[in-house]
Amino acid sequence: MTQVKPALYLFPVPMSADVAPAEVLPAPNLELLTRVKYFAVENIRSARRFLRAVSRDIDIDSLSLVELSEHTPESEIASMIQPLVEGNAMGVISEAGCPAVADPGALLVAEAQRRGLPVVPLVGPSSILMSLMASGFNGQQFTFHGYLPIDAHARVKAIREMERAAHRGVTQIFIETPYRNNRLLADLAATLAPATRICVAADVTGPAESIVTLTASGWRSRKYDYAKIPTIFLISSL
Repeated sequence: MTQVKPALYLFPVPMSADVAPAEVLPAPNLELLTRVKYFAVENIRSARRFLRAVSRDIDIDSLSLVELSEHTPESEIASMIQPLVEGNAMGVISEAGCPAVADPGALLVAEAQRRGLPVVPLVGPSSILMSLMASGFNGQQFTFHGYLPIDAHARVKAIREMERAAHRGVTQIFIETPYRNNRLLADLAATLAPATRICVAADVTGPAESIVTLTASGWRSRKYDYAKIPTIFLISSL
């Protein structure tokens, strides 16, 4: 077995806990996961569960797992990358989807780039891109906003600003904490012009996957329940 090239490997993770890694991840990713010994992970418990699902041959207890979450002080990032500095392969694992995209793993990638260390992104499911692919919206120009403001006034302002950008042909993409999905969709339908289109992509790659594009007026009259389901929202006026 050849030695793994020292690099910071960005390992995508299935977006649904009900899907086996082999169903959505390439075989080379899974083989590589069995050979890396140092990981920065968003959540240690979910990372251990993911690695067990990848292969029973992985000795979880022999691995070095450090937690890199939204609460990790930036002052700790430099020490986290030390295994790579010392010539070891290192992996980054998010809770779901692609690490370093709307994910704290971006801090470690930035540190590696500052030091001139190699970074290797690996193929895997991205809810942002997969939702855009299935929306029917402009894939040439798009903006991902992350989370919208929680404050009602600031949220409506943000929605109207995104609609103006959508009128210029730029697809707008954003997310919400799952338990607030229904409230956000109601706000979108009430705030946007009747003909503005909204795509709601829920449980992407999961067993309950649903990707639906309707006008704002169409969503106003539609029954839905996206509570507690990981969901991506997109708007377009084209």
